[in-house]
Amino acid sequence: MNKILSSIKKPNLSFWQIFNMNVGFLGIQFSFGLQQTAINPIFLYLGAAEDLLPILNIAGPITGLIVQPIIGAISDKTWSPKFGRRKPFFLIGALLGSLCLFSFPFSPALWVAVSLLWILDIGNNMAMEPYRALVGDKLPKTQLSLGYQMQSLFVGAGTVIAMISIIYFQDILGLAEEVAGSIPLWLYYSFFIGAVLSITTILWSVYKTREIPPSPEEMEEIEGFRKLTFAEKFKEPFIEIASTVKTMPKFMWKVAGVYLFQWYALFVYWQFNVPMFRDTLNFSIGEAASQSAKMSLTYNSATILVALVLVPLTLKYGGRKIYAASLFGTALAMFLIPYIADANLVLAPMILFGIGWAAMMGIPYTMVSKIVPQRKRGIYMGILNMMIVIPMAIETVTFGPIYKYLLGDNAINAILFAGVFFLISAFLALRLTPKQAQEVYDVENEGVVE
Repeated sequence: MNKILSSIKKPNLSFWQIFNMNVGFLGIQFSFGLQQTAINPIFLYLGAAEDLLPILNIAGPITGLIVQPIIGAISDKTWSPKFGRRKPFFLIGALLGSLCLFSFPFSPALWVAVSLLWILDIGNNMAMEPYRALVGDKLPKTQLSLGYQMQSLFVGAGTVIAMISIIYFQDILGLAEEVAGSIPLWLYYSFFIGAVLSITTILWSVYKTREIPPSPEEMEEIEGFRKLTFAEKFKEPFIEIASTVKTMPKFMWKVAGVYLFQWYALFVYWQFNVPMFRDTLNFSIGEAASQSAKMSLTYNSATILVALVLVPLTLKYGGRKIYAASLFGTALAMFLIPYIADANLVLAPMILFGIGWAAMMGIPYTMVSKIVPQRKRGIYMGILNMMIVIPMAIETVTFGPIYKYLLGDNAINAILFAGVFFLISAFLALRLTPKQAQEVYDVENEGVVE
């Protein structure tokens, strides 16, 4: 079947068609941007201890681990002439996320905020996975790099707008006095904007993008899935996920090795940069949150600027080299940040972080999308996300004790720890050889699963 599917030629899309297809990522990433920068300050405002921040963030990895591969498997077996294959899932996810974003600032207690984070992450993950698969569905191999780097551009743009909103509303409304157990007013409006963008940008992409109908062979599989009983339909995604993991290309296991250290380090940075600025710059929670937003604004602005530039660079030098170099730069940024005691100068290393973030959000998806069969693209993208959330889950249950007992309850040490893990991920990325990826792609297209 793979050989038949590979013979179906997908038309090249224009720049603006690819642009419109990815606009929905703006709203999704606005939401993720708030999670990276505003959620942990809210937890601190509501009385959370610093060493509890990792476990309070466990919602993201757990929901990602469960929701994304299941949605990927189900969307592979879905087709509606009116709504398509992937679009119904990221539309429902965006609606759920919008409702949670609107409700978040009204959290009266820590347990309410944590509960809303769980629901928000379910919505975001439900929207994210089919969106990744949609790019692979629509684009020919020659345009995959442009498609995924365009997503990187919107990843940066969504977060930039989120950070600008946080800084702006804090500036016009003022920090005010911090009241224990109370969320300051300046945080409300960013969440309201996110609620609107989450649904409207997805609606734009849904309206502007037509999905490619399944081939006769794919339609036969879809019809077979529809005939299953409810119990069989419930079990099918789990069975397919397990089967796919057993037979997936060795190249993806090497990606998993990179992701183990990369995403563990990212979670540490997002959780502990606010506490770090309380130490290095003697800031209050509000001031540290604002500084964190400025850091995120800087690195995501860099992501916007370099995302599409990485396309010709990866074509010329190979994704492996550009990816590894970008991770080395991110590690260097982590090693510099704790030793810069100037609120403006400390923004400079985030340019390196932004280049790394652009590579992380685009290059691995391009490499994997080239080596997986079309009919299972959704489930493979779900498995790739499992490789993201498993390290995050490990971090949430392991880093609290590491922080408390090995790093001396010191946020500066936490950021340096993240730098070491980024460095390890960079060395592992050098093992992702383009030749190996191409060989796997060729084998898959001959109908043989490695």
